Amino acid sequence: MNKKTIWLLAGIVGIFMMISCGQKTKVYQNVDEWVAEVEPTVEKITVQDLHAWLDTGAILIVDIREANEYNPGFIPGSVNIPRGVVEFNIASDKFWEDQFLYPPVKTDPMVIVCKKGSRSILTVDALKKMGFTNIKVLDGGFKNWELTFPGEQDKNLEQVHAGGEKGGC
Repeated sequence: MNKKTIWLLAGIVGIFMMISCGQKTKVYQNVDEWVAEVEPTVEKITVQDLHAWLDTGAILIVDIREANEYNPGFIPGSVNIPRGVVEFNIASDKFWEDQFLYPPVKTDPMVIVCKKGSRSILTVDALKKMGFTNIKVLDGGFKNWELTFPGEQDKNLEQVHAGGEKGGC
């Protein structure tokens, strides 16, 4: 190789190194900092607006709490997909077939619910990156729903007590 080729290759390698070094992923000190950065980009819905919207049947509610949080009480008609697997199941035909539902279209209205709201904010961020565009977070989470509409929740009591005794003293 001649000197010009070596210098050209060295220059190209140098440019690639500078470009790759400039694309650093932000590191957060804690999850609250991460949530605070993402939250302004997330649209919220009030429990009152969601309650009114339930009557139309034109919305998918995805509760991302773990099963042990979900089973004792959840919003009627919601689908439980725990946060740890939501990105894997949200577009899985098999998952939705098992739920006896159609998979969501990426433009369909969807509300993400967790206990208080932080997990939902991070989930919406991930789903937006997957191409979902019409997603909201339930403001205040299920806790707010439970306080606002205390008598309007479903329960999976047989799953809450699975493997253990029922009733008794």
